[in-house]
Amino acid sequence: QVQLVESGGGLVQAGGSLRVSCAASGRTFSIMGWFRQAPGKEREFVAAVRRTWGTTYYGDFVKDRFTISRDNAKNTVYLQMNSLKPEDTAVYYCAADDFVTDNRRANDYDYWGQGTQVTVSS
Repeated sequence: QVQLVESGGGLVQAGGSLRVSCAASGRTFSIMGWFRQAPGKEREFVAAVRRTWGTTYYGDFVKDRFTISRDNAKNTVYLQMNSLKPEDTAVYYCAADDFVTDNRRANDYDYWGQGTQVTVSS
């Protein structure tokens, strides 16, 4: 059974840091990434990383605050978030697939985790 399991969310003060993880089981994926969704808003692309070469992609809002990485041996992807702002508050979802036309488009990903809440207090 294929599963993506996120962990590491929580409450942090503005300016702080948090790292969320996503462990995949059942198979490997060519591309793994993170999206986030705040209440009343659409799901937003955060970052993605390819298994081969480790090529990374970031949402425009990230501006060097977040770093995505993956450990292929552990089949796990990480999102290190620094300089967090209250507007980063959202449920963060892990997504994965082998082929996506647009890695920034949520509908292109077939596999999703259950999400982990990240709350940034002001």
